[in-house]
Amino acid sequence: MKQIKLINPESVSEEEVKNYRNREAARAIIFDENKLIALLHVKNENYYKLPGGGIEEGEDIFIDLDRECKEEMGCEIEILNEIGLIVEYRKIFNLKQTSHCYLAKLKGLKGKPDFTDSEKEKGFEEVWLPYSEAIKVLNESNAVSTEGSSYIVPRDLAFLEEAGKYTI
Repeated sequence: MKQIKLINPESVSEEEVKNYRNREAARAIIFDENKLIALLHVKNENYYKLPGGGIEEGEDIFIDLDRECKEEMGCEIEILNEIGLIVEYRKIFNLKQTSHCYLAKLKGLKGKPDFTDSEKEKGFEEVWLPYSEAIKVLNESNAVSTEGSSYIVPRDLAFLEEAGKYTI
C-alpha cells in the first residue's frame, strides 16, 4: 500500500521515533447507495473523522475494519479498493501510528452505532454527507484537542482527497 503522507507537526527525528510504540489502524471511506460518505462528528471536540480504529493484537486488518464500521456506523461494508496509508509521529503520546485506508461501500442497511462510553462522552454521532460536503466539514473543523487538530483531521482530510481520485 502506498504512503500518502507523513504527519509530523512536532518535527520528530527518525532516531527519536525508534523509541515510540507502534500502532496499526484501519480506516474506511464508506459510501452508500446515494453516494453519501460516512463520517463521525465528534461534537464535543468540534471535528469530523472517518470511521475506523486501532487493529487489535493478532487481528486481521479487514476483520478489524469490519468490526469498527459495525461499532461506529452500525453497518457492514464491502471493501472495494486501497486508498493508501498515512504515518503519524505523535510526540504527545510517544506513538508512531500507521493508518491504512480503504474505499468501501455500504452492504445492506444502515444500522445503529454502538459507541463506547468514551465516544459517547466526546459526543460521537454518525453522519452521511456528499463527498464535497465531507471535504468541507473536515476543512472547517476547528478541533479543540491537539490530537484532533494536528493529527486526526489532517490525516482524514488527506485520505478523503486521495479517494477523490476514484469514482465514488
